[in-house]
Amino acid sequence: MLFASILACSDGELQIESIDFDDVALQVCGTPTTNTELLFKLNESEALILDLQSGLLRNEVTGDTLESTIPSQSKLIYRIFSGDVKTSYFCDAIPPVVPTVVEEIPSEAGTVLIYTSQNPSDTTKFEHQIWFDNVSFVNSAGERLTNLTVDEFGTLTTSD
Repeated sequence: MLFASILACSDGELQIESIDFDDVALQVCGTPTTNTELLFKLNESEALILDLQSGLLRNEVTGDTLESTIPSQSKLIYRIFSGDVKTSYFCDAIPPVVPTVVEEIPSEAGTVLIYTSQNPSDTTKFEHQIWFDNVSFVNSAGERLTNLTVDEFGTLTTSD
């Protein structure tokens, strides 16, 4: 599980107490395909963004869990915005001007894990279960924000 709850201010700086995207739906721009690499979760004025390594999503049963290291192969970024952020921020050809990014914290370590299975009721669909292991965020002040296992980022379904 990844936790996020923010915004206790002291001396004008943001202090992030926790990060929580557990009950937030996984989103992508358009119809998910095996070429989808940008996945995100939005929680009011926060976003958890995964820039997935190319080739990890396949329309075939993997049998094994595929792994991608963070930050060398895939990127995981936590952003805080000046106001509520919408899907259009990531999906419009020209992103909206507001809200603006107040703080961006890339994960300095971790692993993306993906297990792909075929949908039992529709064999043209494949379900990619995505989760993280040992994710670690460190802010610009050198403070470790999280160092935990995220049980599940979400499931993305693609079709043949």
